[in-house]
Amino acid sequence: MINLSEDIESLSSFKRSTVDLVERMRQTGRPIVLTINGKAELVVQHVESYQRLLDLADRMETLEAIEAGLKDVDAGRVVPAGQVLKKLAKQAARAQRATTGR
Repeated sequence: MINLSEDIESLSSFKRSTVDLVERMRQTGRPIVLTINGKAELVVQHVESYQRLLDLADRMETLEAIEAGLKDVDAGRVVPAGQVLKKLAKQAARAQRATTGR
């Protein structure tokens, strides 16, 4: 989480103190907001905290997909697995015949 009193720097300050600020990001795990002409323009963060953010986003997408699937089950929008597998087998057989000419 960004600490608004500590994690906002001007781009000029970041250029002057890059090594120190990168080390701070690595130690705290917090990103830094960079300003240009007093306006927030960029967010810089250490690769490890960025990877954690990507992992969290991936988990959220998975949870959303599971939730959607459970809603489908509750609404009766499901097909038995055996029925789906039979249909796929028929489609595969047709595709095989089409490519072999039999």
